[in-house]
Parts: sequence; structure tokens; C-alpha cells
Amino acid sequence: MKRSGNPGAEADFCVMTRLLGYVDPLDPSFVAAVITITFNPLYWNVVARWEHKTRKLSRAFGSPYLACYSLSVTILLLNFLRSHCFTQAMLSQPRMESLDTPAAYSLGLALLGLGVVLVLSSFFALGFAGTFLGDYFGILKEARVTVFPFNILDNPMYWGSTANYLGWAIISPAPAGAVGSEARQPHGPAPDGAGGPHLHSGSPIRRALHR
Repeated sequence: MKRSGNPGAEADFCVMTRLLGYVDPLDPSFVAAVITITFNPLYWNVVARWEHKTRKLSRAFGSPYLACYSLSVTILLLNFLRSHCFTQAMLSQPRMESLDTPAAYSLGLALLGLGVVLVLSSFFALGFAGTFLGDYFGILKEARVTVFPFNILDNPMYWGSTANYLGWAIISPAPAGAVGSEARQPHGPAPDGAGGPHLHSGSPIRRALHR
């Protein structure tokens, strides 16, 4: 007797299988992109949680603000490197002809536009220190962050960044970029309510205000 499966799960599996058929996992550019996508959030979460527990960076720089700004520079440099590796991977990966259409190109542009709006509006709402792990350094906002886009989305900077990468993958058009954008999963806050940059953005600051 044939066992019936979950149609939704089977459809998702078929889509993912088809996308993976356009991925060359041995391509050096793709490997570099995967490494940077995986390493970057691991780096800033480990360093920030270490600082939150020890305050060694703040003591070394003589100020939590200087320590936060110094760490943010390394995060920005790593993000530039990640974007470069991602772009190079999109140029070298197999392309899907069915995505090479004006409609798909327009969709990619729309996702890029949405991503830029979410990322920039999140940055302006949180401020520089609020975006780059300021709560780990004891730098807290004076009021709850409830303005756009935090009034419509949780983790808007994470979703904006994901939309940017997905949009670029569609424009390329290289399905490997869609696989890479799915790997950019948000990391949860520390047990005591500290947060992290880009991924879960405003909510840790909101929690910190009510300690």
C-alpha cells in the first residue's frame, strides 16, 4: 500500500532539489561566500557576549563607546568581505534560464529596494551604537524603539539584509544565492537579554530598558 506524504513538504523538497541542481559546491567563490556568511554572525556574537560578561574591551579602550565603535569597524569590514564573496559567487555559479526574464529582474529589483528601505530605516531608528551591539556594551536607548520598521516587523534589519541577497540572486540569476540567503538565520539574544547587530536589532534594547 502506498503511503501518502505531505504534499507541501514534497513540493518544498522538489523546489529545493531543483535549486541545488544549479549550485556548484566545489566552486572556490561559493565556498568563500558560505564561510563568510557562517563566520560573520558567529564572530560578532562570540565577541559581544564575551564583552558583555567581562567588559575587557571597554577597559582596554577606556570607554564602552570606543570599544563598540572599534568592534563595529571590524563587523563592517567583514560584511564588505561577505558581500564581495557573495557577488563573486553569483558571477561564477550556474544560472537558471527561467529566471533570466524581465519579470524576474523586476522582482529582484523590488526585493533590493525593500531590503535597502528596511536596513536603512532600522539603522536610523536604532542609531549607530544601537545597531552594532551597543546593548552588549551597556549603551542603551533612552526610550523603547517603536518607530518604522519595528512597528511592523520583528528583526527588520535581518529581513532587509536577506531581501537584498535574495534580490541580487534573482537578478544574477543564480539560484545559489537563494540558498545562501536562507543560511542567514537570526541568532537569539543572550540569556540575560543582551542582543546583537542586524539580526534581531531592536528587541534586545527594548528588553534591556526594562531590566
